[in-house]
Amino acid sequence: MTRETVRLTTAQALVRYLCSQFTEIDGQRVRLFGGVFGIFGHGNVTCLAEALEQVQDDLPTWRGQNEQSMALAAIAYGKAKLRRRIMIATSSIGPGATNMVTAAGVAHANRLPLLLLCGDTYTNRLPDPVLQQVEHFGCPSTTVNDSFRAVSRYWDRITHPAQIIGSLPQALATMLDPADCGPAFISLPQDTQEFAFDYPLEFFEETLWTIPRPRPSSDQVKAAVDVLKTAKKPLIISGGGVRYSGASEVLAAFAANRGIPMAETIAGKGAVVHDHPAYVGPMGIEGTDAAKTLAETADVVVAVGTRLQDFTTGSWTTFPRDARFISINTARADAHKHRAVPVVGDALVALQEIDAALGDWVCDASRMEQSQKLYGEWNAVLDECQTPTNAEVPSYAQVIAVVNKAAKPEDTVITAAGGLPGELVKNWRVKQAHTFDCEFGYSCMGYEVAGGWGHAMAMDGNGTPIVLVGDGSYMMMNSDIYSSVLSGHKMIVVVCDNGGFGVINRLQTGQGQPGFNNLLVDCRVRNKDNPCHVDFAKHAEAMGAHARHCESLADLEAALAWAQETDATTVLTIESDAHIWTPGGADWYVGVPEVSERQGVRDARDVQEKFRGKLRVGV
Repeated sequence: MTRETVRLTTAQALVRYLCSQFTEIDGQRVRLFGGVFGIFGHGNVTCLAEALEQVQDDLPTWRGQNEQSMALAAIAYGKAKLRRRIMIATSSIGPGATNMVTAAGVAHANRLPLLLLCGDTYTNRLPDPVLQQVEHFGCPSTTVNDSFRAVSRYWDRITHPAQIIGSLPQALATMLDPADCGPAFISLPQDTQEFAFDYPLEFFEETLWTIPRPRPSSDQVKAAVDVLKTAKKPLIISGGGVRYSGASEVLAAFAANRGIPMAETIAGKGAVVHDHPAYVGPMGIEGTDAAKTLAETADVVVAVGTRLQDFTTGSWTTFPRDARFISINTARADAHKHRAVPVVGDALVALQEIDAALGDWVCDASRMEQSQKLYGEWNAVLDECQTPTNAEVPSYAQVIAVVNKAAKPEDTVITAAGGLPGELVKNWRVKQAHTFDCEFGYSCMGYEVAGGWGHAMAMDGNGTPIVLVGDGSYMMMNSDIYSSVLSGHKMIVVVCDNGGFGVINRLQTGQGQPGFNNLLVDCRVRNKDNPCHVDFAKHAEAMGAHARHCESLADLEAALAWAQETDATTVLTIESDAHIWTPGGADWYVGVPEVSERQGVRDARDVQEKFRGKLRVGV
């Protein structure tokens, strides 16, 4: 029997394959790929763009302004879809490609799906060196696309048209694997894109992908149950994996029914609402005092869907050295960290099996009573921090409280890097599950505005993305304000202008050093008494957005009500204090000079040495 084939270029076949991939969300069959963010150059415009142009209704292409930011928007889309749908980002060769290395790092660190399709130099090397090629004399097969190897979960260079038959399914399987989820990078040499091949028609048959739910070993479940039954003062840490597995409701019920306090990581925040009876707030360096106190007294810690980053663990100084860990995770490496009792499997399934095996065990009621008392005290601290004062410039906490009040339950708040992550994760009171996105796995400045654009696409009118961004991150990457206006995806952006990199200034001065090169007043400028000030509202208006500068919290409240009713992206700006921070949180292991002429630095070193003595030695 003769196999039926169709003759297509590599680029045409790649696009046709992507269009034939589907997934199922809430019983509805939808395309796996929501679309493409693209900036075209000589490395992808003549072949890949030719193929994309023909499928605009099935795989829409959106024009970005910067390769990094459009890839960040793609990441935010995948996060908003809880890793069940994926966006693509494509660039030309050279600088267009390497602009996306940082975005790939964001996706890799946060375990988020992203498909990158980048142009490359010619496999035949006949016209070498070509425009934007970086030559490697000792290894001519090396190109700048090799730089993505360090930040990709799947990496391939297509040098023959037939190779995509094996490569593309592997790339998709990687991005949809809960244990190995991350960016997939496909390098597309310019001549490979143009080559034609007789592809078997079955390669383009529609495929329905499902997210696997690996079940844990019964031995691991039993071991975890045996440890948990010994607990007198347990604590749950809920990570991003809880949200991505759809285990939020199961974990919330497990915590409440078993009487175990539940803290969250930054990636996990939003799995439950602020007033859930077992909830004690975020955990770690930017966490609540309630979570910190409970961690310091915990005898068993149940970590679910978290990689246990230092901002969660207080650089591993927050827990008693004899505390035992149970780690539920699809990734084996994460599950085995710090000598934990590993439960390798899907969070939802693992929790259900552990719950069933626990029988009638319930933690002593005194533990939950303690947690609720501590959390009540913490909320009183928040109320005090958020209450307006007569200060000329408001604090982050006061600004956040106004935005939080104005946000509708279905609105999603987005931030990343700088001082806002810590302030937002402490101060934001989640009204509806899965409406909080703080990119802190890679702490990437510039994610905020791009992320808002990606969320707006994913939300498709079901709520409005509200971006909180500092002046430092805004200056680093803001062009997707224009992208969102151009594409018609509305978001609200609140720019908190504290005059520079405020949180790094806090870290710097907190370690005994003078302010240097972070706040604008401490930078080398021509006129220190009057450094150049950016009018962020006018800047946003120049990109087509609605905009207002707010002189006070009352102005901000009124402006937010207006922004909810506008027909396009709206930017609000307000000055915020660079020196007032919400209290709470654990210690952080940072490098402080062992020797210094400054007494303040020597004192800071002594503090570091003291708390490092509590460090839990792990693997």
